[in-house]
Amino acid sequence: MQSTTVSRKTAWLRVVLLSVAAFIFNTTEFVPVGLLSDIASSFSMKTADVGIMLTIYAWVVALMSLPLMLATRQVERRLLLMAIFALFVLSHVMSVLAWDFWSLVASRIGIALSHAIFWSITASLAIRVAPAGKKTQALSMLATGTALAMVLGVPIGRIIGQYLGWRMTFGMIAASALVLLLMLAKLLPKLPSEHTGSLSSVPVLFKRPALVGLYLLTTLVVTAHYTAYSYIEPFMQSVASMGENFTTFLLLIFGAAGILGSIIFSVFGNKFPSSLLISAISLITLCMGLLLFAAIHPQAISVLCIVWGMAMMMIGLAMQVRVLSLAPDATDVAMSLFSGIYNIGIGAGALLGNQVSSHLKMADVGNAGAILGLVALLWCLYIFRRYPQLRSNG
Repeated sequence: MQSTTVSRKTAWLRVVLLSVAAFIFNTTEFVPVGLLSDIASSFSMKTADVGIMLTIYAWVVALMSLPLMLATRQVERRLLLMAIFALFVLSHVMSVLAWDFWSLVASRIGIALSHAIFWSITASLAIRVAPAGKKTQALSMLATGTALAMVLGVPIGRIIGQYLGWRMTFGMIAASALVLLLMLAKLLPKLPSEHTGSLSSVPVLFKRPALVGLYLLTTLVVTAHYTAYSYIEPFMQSVASMGENFTTFLLLIFGAAGILGSIIFSVFGNKFPSSLLISAISLITLCMGLLLFAAIHPQAISVLCIVWGMAMMMIGLAMQVRVLSLAPDATDVAMSLFSGIYNIGIGAGALLGNQVSSHLKMADVGNAGAILGLVALLWCLYIFRRYPQLRSNG
């Protein structure tokens, strides 16, 4: 347990380091979105086929989040975090050295395993090391780290890949993670495992219909989003005939809009909890539906990406807050399930985008995402009416 005598400055520094960790983990998950064409070229593959790497990564996280969280639930949290980072760094070194596509996939599986545990424990760790009475702010900082991965991590990773090669992108991530590992080892106190829940918590959680409804909503929304977003780079180059630099710019403003979404959520999330989530789902559905029409107009696609990125961040925050409020007795298990389900959506979206682009055409990925987004919106309206507790943030 954190010492009561630790200074507020040290406590905040610990939260900041965990937020930087969130930045690095989210960057590596999504940076391939901006590198698909380069990786495909280096292995003489079709871009859509390389996209299956996103699905494999996401589904490993989805399948392994709960088993690994349960397997490590008695492990002291500081030690566990160090082990996660060691696996993370070594797996990235393997990515740099990958001799073919499947060796790259194998390295990504190692990263996904570390990711599975990281996101199961990080929200509760940030709350524990934060200064007294600052739990909400600590979670907000974690969200900012997540948003910055989209703002800075993915575009910078793409720029490094453009000019120095995609391997160097993974090498820079490995170096950054190694430095962070050393800082966390020095600054984090021992953190005994607590309130993790157990395997017996799982059926208990699934007997809470509001939580199950929220998990299904998460799957639908995330699948819809990643059907289009996973292929935004090849979409902009092959369908909209936009250059590489403009695609990088779009990834940058998409991520920057996430920070704006985080701010809007912190200001209005408690005042208008239900209408904010409904509006956000409506906006991403509209943006995906308009993607093909806006793509050939630089100003229009820029505005669309701002709205889309802002809305997606609000959705993620709104979901996370509700999960924590619906399962205060088993936060690690509930968040592990949430992380797994979120990644089922990422993988399903990347796979659906792959199938749409292969069997129909790349231009259709936005429309496919919009159809699913509409289903998600209708489901959201239904569960809000059916389970009134979902209308608030808890």
